[in-house]
Amino acid sequence: MRLAIITTHPIQYYAPVFKLLHERKQVEIKVFYSWGEKAINKFDHGFNKTINWDIEILDGYPFEWLKNTSNDPGSHHFNGIINPRATGQINKWKPDAILVYGWAYHSHLKALRYYKNKIPVYFRGDSTLLDEPKGIKKFLKYIFLRWVYKHVDYAFYVGQNNKTYFRKYGLKESQLIFAPHAIDNLRFNADLTLEAAELRSSLKLKQNDILILFAGKFEPVKNVALLLSAFIDLNSPDAHLLLVGNGINEQALKTQANECSVADKIHFLDFKNQTYMPVLYQASDLFCLPSVSETWGLSVNEAMACGRAVLASDKVGAAVDLIKPGFNGAIFKSGSLTDLVFNLSKLIAAGKKELNGMGVYSKELIKDWSFENQAIAIESVIKYE
Repeated sequence: MRLAIITTHPIQYYAPVFKLLHERKQVEIKVFYSWGEKAINKFDHGFNKTINWDIEILDGYPFEWLKNTSNDPGSHHFNGIINPRATGQINKWKPDAILVYGWAYHSHLKALRYYKNKIPVYFRGDSTLLDEPKGIKKFLKYIFLRWVYKHVDYAFYVGQNNKTYFRKYGLKESQLIFAPHAIDNLRFNADLTLEAAELRSSLKLKQNDILILFAGKFEPVKNVALLLSAFIDLNSPDAHLLLVGNGINEQALKTQANECSVADKIHFLDFKNQTYMPVLYQASDLFCLPSVSETWGLSVNEAMACGRAVLASDKVGAAVDLIKPGFNGAIFKSGSLTDLVFNLSKLIAAGKKELNGMGVYSKELIKDWSFENQAIAIESVIKYE
């Protein structure tokens, strides 16, 4: 079986799966990157800076760049991906099936429509119903998405919320295959105790201090300001907060931190690349993702692979699958300062030993959410078509 894969650009969470599929030789693959060659060293709108990943994401599998003719190229809007010659380029490879990552781009939607009833069409996306519009917008979205997914033969769902979404918009149980959202568990659970200790020392943390971590984009949807406000309200003598990243809210967050009474316990670090991320998680005691909208939240996987307790809002898609309240963390009501303060306070009061125990549970739970299991799920249906 020859499987053509269409996705926007090289991503550290997808490229290892493509490499695995190629190495395992159960299906023959070729990846077609629709953003085009300019996707390398691209400007990231969330971080508000150009990002150059420090891990290899183009080695170990065959790929081609598609020419993108968009006037404003990028994955941040529908018309950012326009590939007039895409189907011709893909057809030249003579695929037996096609797998499309995401429909919300001009060329991706066009590909779904073009290949329907020609070859099997597979789809992967992580959308949920956690942030649905209201009124007429909700009705129009329902009609439109039912039409979109009529062009899909099978969809790989990443977790419970994603499966519920696909079912609402017309896909049947028999069309849905679980392929877990994953990160490089081995890279994140490698023992980096010394490096983590060095980071804690640089922040002037005492041995028993509890470090709460957020790492990601400083943008409104992440709601980092809520976490900062909750930490300030806690005024805990044993806790510190580390905020790692960049973005449009950065200056406002730093101003808020500098003007509060616990400024000496709040620390900022600029964006850190992939190879350093495990150090951040392993230096912390608790990871918090306070987003108001998050289709999944792979940082939850990363923190768990590093053996850390996790606190996330109920608008984080991964929460229902990966967080077992009382066992490896907690889930709070999105946007609620009161509920976030309550849960932070409860977790901090539990102490480092209890948080470490939660981290052990996290590490065990996340083992099955792996690149290998994702690749196996893809192979299990495609190679028998």
